Amino acid sequence: RFVPDRMVPFSFPLSKCALWDPVPMGDVIGSHITYYRNPKLSMMEKTLRLAYRHAKQNEKKLLSCFLLGTLAVDEDGEGITLTIDRFDPGREV
Repeated sequence: RFVPDRMVPFSFPLSKCALWDPVPMGDVIGSHITYYRNPKLSMMEKTLRLAYRHAKQNEKKLLSCFLLGTLAVDEDGEGITLTIDRFDPGREV
């Protein structure tokens, strides 16, 4: 989970039986996508224009929509690329 201004630990849902000992062991480590990788963002021009047009036509200050894409590790293993290729305006209801 991401909480503004601080990171909080994640937890698994309760179950009737555990496959591992839930007692924490060792030091706390950070697990963030940019900790070991160099992120790149790639976006299709058509998708950006569609989102921009939709935002301009909307009279509300808050706009609810989705940008959809794929996340891939680069061939050299040093970076990740997020490619956004679709825009979904969502539904009002």
